[in-house]
Amino acid sequence: MKKYLISALLVVGLSTTALAQRHPPRPTPPPHPSKTQLTNSKASELDKRYRTEKKMIMNHPLATKKMKNEQLKALNLRYQNEKKLLRAAR
Repeated sequence: MKKYLISALLVVGLSTTALAQRHPPRPTPPPHPSKTQLTNSKASELDKRYRTEKKMIMNHPLATKKMKNEQLKALNLRYQNEKKLLRAAR
């Protein structure tokens, strides 16, 4: 009787370990960012893009001062509109 009990436990143990090796546990998905974290990241991306575009305009070798001023005005207007949209989304 003890032989059957031991062999049954051994078979059950081996089958569960084989099943566990075949199907590893699923990793938990990463938590979704909160709405404030999402808007903050969007705002920082917007600021970064604004700074790079402004730097490109200011360092352009062929543009005149008038052209640069016009481009900066358009950039500032677009930046302000996008900031308003971000604030409205909150």
